[in-house]
Amino acid sequence: MPDLAATAEPRFHITEAMHAPDSTLLGFWVYLMSDCLLFAALFACYGVLGRHYDGGPTGAQVFELPTVAINTALLLLSSITYGVAVLRMQAGSRAGTLAWLACTALLGAGFIGIELREFSRLIADGAGPGRSAFLSSFFALVGTHGLHVTFGVVWLATLMAQVGRHGLIEANRRRLMCLSLFWHFLDVVWVGVFTFVYLIGVLP
Repeated sequence: MPDLAATAEPRFHITEAMHAPDSTLLGFWVYLMSDCLLFAALFACYGVLGRHYDGGPTGAQVFELPTVAINTALLLLSSITYGVAVLRMQAGSRAGTLAWLACTALLGAGFIGIELREFSRLIADGAGPGRSAFLSSFFALVGTHGLHVTFGVVWLATLMAQVGRHGLIEANRRRLMCLSLFWHFLDVVWVGVFTFVYLIGVLP
C-alpha cells in the first residue's frame, strides 16, 4: 500500500521568487503609512502647543529663516539627485547610480549638519526643549524628522556598499526603490515643517 504522506504533494508552494517584490513594497507602504500617522500626531501637537511660549522666546525670535531656507534647498535638491540616481539605475549604469547616490548622501549629511547647528545654538541660548511647550513640540517634530533623515543617510550608505559589491541586481534595485519612496516622503514632510513651523512661526 503506497505511503500517502510521502506521495502527497503540498497544496501551496511558497518560494522566495514568488511575490517577494510585491510583498516588500506593500510592507514598505504600510510602514510609510504608520510614519504618516506619527508625523500627523507631531504636527497636531505643535498646532496645539506652538503658541504656548510661557514667557520664553517666540518663533520670530529664535528662527533664522535664511539658514532654514538653505537647509530646505539642500533637502529638495537631494530629492532631485536621488531621482537622477534612479534613472541611472534603470539605464543599468552602476557607476552613474553610485555617483548620484553619493551626491544625495552629501546633501543629506549637509542638511543634518545645519539642523544640529541650529539645535545647538538654541540650547546654548537657553531655548532648549524644556524651556516652553512651544520649544518642546518644536524639538519633537523637527528632531524626529532629522532622525529620519539620519537613518536615510545611513541606509543610503549601506545600499551604496551593496551596489558597489553586488551590482544592480534585482534585490538592490528593489531596495533602492524603497529608499526612494522614503526619501521623497521626508521631503514632503519637510515642506510641511518649513511652512507650518518656520514660515508661520515668524508671524506675529
